[in-house]
Amino acid sequence: MIKQAIIPLAGLGTRLLPLTSVFAKELLPINGKPGIEYILDECIQAGIKEIIFIISDKKKMIKDYFYNDKFYKKIIKTKKDKRILQEYKKILKFKKMIKFVYQNKPLGTGDAVLRTQKYIKDDFFLMLLPDDLIIKKNCSKSMINIHKKYKCSLMASMSVNKKDVSRWGIYKLSKKIDNNNYLINSVVEKPKISKAPSNKAVIGRYILPKKIFSKLSKLKPGKGGEIHITDAIQSLLSQNEMFIAHNFQGKYLDCGSMDGYIKSSLEISKI
Repeated sequence: MIKQAIIPLAGLGTRLLPLTSVFAKELLPINGKPGIEYILDECIQAGIKEIIFIISDKKKMIKDYFYNDKFYKKIIKTKKDKRILQEYKKILKFKKMIKFVYQNKPLGTGDAVLRTQKYIKDDFFLMLLPDDLIIKKNCSKSMINIHKKYKCSLMASMSVNKKDVSRWGIYKLSKKIDNNNYLINSVVEKPKISKAPSNKAVIGRYILPKKIFSKLSKLKPGKGGEIHITDAIQSLLSQNEMFIAHNFQGKYLDCGSMDGYIKSSLEISKI
C-alpha cells in the first residue's frame, strides 16, 4: 500500500514571474484556494498518510503557511469567525502529515527526490508535481489502485501536440495491458521533435520504487544542468523494471505558467 508522497516545491517559478519574485507559486490562489491545497486534498483522498515537501530557504513562506498558529489563535479569539476556525483546523490536519526537506540549489527533480531518501519507508512511494493539476478524477487514487493490481511503478500519461514534445518527458510505449494502461519501453526527457519516440507525455504523477535512489545517486547533471528523474527511470527500464503509463481520466491543468494559471482558476470555478 502506498502511504507516503513527496512533492518537490523548490523550483524558482520563472514562468509565473513577476508574481513569484515575492511569492511562492504554490501558495497563489486558484479559485480562492492555494494551489498546493488541491495537491494535498488529492493525496488525502488517495489514502496518503505522510507527505514530504522539498522546499528551499527562498520558499520558507510555504512552511510558514502551515506553522502560523500564533496568528490563527489570536484571530480566532478576537473574531469568533467559524470560517477562520475551519481554515485553521484544515491547516492543522495538513501540518500533522507534512515533513520538510531542503533543496537550496536548483538541480532538478531528480536531486529533489534524492533528498527524501532517508524518509522513505516502503518499497514504493507517490510523487506529485504541483504545477500539474488534475481535476474531476483523482489520478493518484487511480494509480494506487493499479499499483495494487500489478505491484509495479507507474507514471501518468497524456497525448500532447507533436510540436510540443520538446517541453515534456516522452514515452515509447510497449504493449497495452488494459483500457488505460500501457507498458513503457523507454522514456526520454524533452527530445527534439524529430527524435521523439511518440507524443505520449509524462504528467506529474508517479509511483516510484525505492530502488530509484541508487540510480539517482550515480547520475550527473544533464540538460539544463539538472538531474532528471526520467534519466533514473530510463536506467531502471533498461534493467527490465516494469513501469506502466496510465492514461488518466481527469482534466489536466498546467498552473505553472501565467496563461495556464489564469485558465486553471476559470476551469475550477466551473466545477
